Amino acid sequence: MGEGRARVAVAVAALVALVLVALAAPAGAATVLRQGDRGEAVAAWQGQLNQVRDPDIATDGVFGPATDAATRGFQRDSGFPPADVDGVVGPQTRAAMDRALGGAAPPPGPAPAPASTTLRRGASGPAVRDLQEQLAAQRYWLGTPDGAFGDLTHQAVVAFQKVNGLARDGIVGPATRAALAQPAAPRPRTGGGDVLEVDKATQVLLWVRDGAVLHIWNTSTGTEQPYVYDGGTYLADTPVGEWTVGWQIDGWRTSNLGRLYRPKYFHPDGIAVHGYPEVPPYPASHGCVRVSMAAMDFLWPRVPIGMPVSVY
Repeated sequence: MGEGRARVAVAVAALVALVLVALAAPAGAATVLRQGDRGEAVAAWQGQLNQVRDPDIATDGVFGPATDAATRGFQRDSGFPPADVDGVVGPQTRAAMDRALGGAAPPPGPAPAPASTTLRRGASGPAVRDLQEQLAAQRYWLGTPDGAFGDLTHQAVVAFQKVNGLARDGIVGPATRAALAQPAAPRPRTGGGDVLEVDKATQVLLWVRDGAVLHIWNTSTGTEQPYVYDGGTYLADTPVGEWTVGWQIDGWRTSNLGRLYRPKYFHPDGIAVHGYPEVPPYPASHGCVRVSMAAMDFLWPRVPIGMPVSVY
């Protein structure tokens, strides 16, 4: 009997130890990810990789060879010793990603804002960071998630609202939050290689690779209204068709109709994708495809002469 009680005591002690270990583990500790895994955690990791590496990978929630290779590349870029370049997303790799996305992970702060909180330009904190990571995972380009609701986050929210048929105000209220939980996705029309697609009806610019959307931007195209210049009347249209980037200017160009930042011209009439200080949520240009200046800085080294541009 004494020996039996001893076994029970040992078993109880082991169970207590396991419970204590579980209680000591941080709440919501990040899951270790590796090739073969699937799910939302994988899609979130893929979105983070796309913020810090090029070329981009699909955020499909499948940890396949491409995600493994991108993870290993990130580990090498982060200075990991060869033995640690294993493609496994553990604490060391996540800490490196936190640094790459805007500094070392901060100490625990206030609890995230409740889901009912309205977010808009000027807001900051964990709730904004969560929003940015959601948008980035859905391919809306906003630079590096930093927890600050600035112009790039505003632009990404407007693009999301356009794709989801919402009011284009850049404010994350109940309707936008509901759409974030069950988002619509743009449907690219091209299927081969890298293509810039200009969706005039939705007023978004897509970067599509082999039929999959890599990035989505808010854009403003031609008003489709007549305008007068030098005694002549012209139509401010963005011509529908299949074009290619033919020439470019690295810097500001002052044209007869205004200034263009780092324009990539794709039409013989001088129509370009270019940066501009203001990108309203409606058609406002003389025919060019406006994006934010930061977005144009991102696009400039990645869009070569000869890249197709599909306008529809």
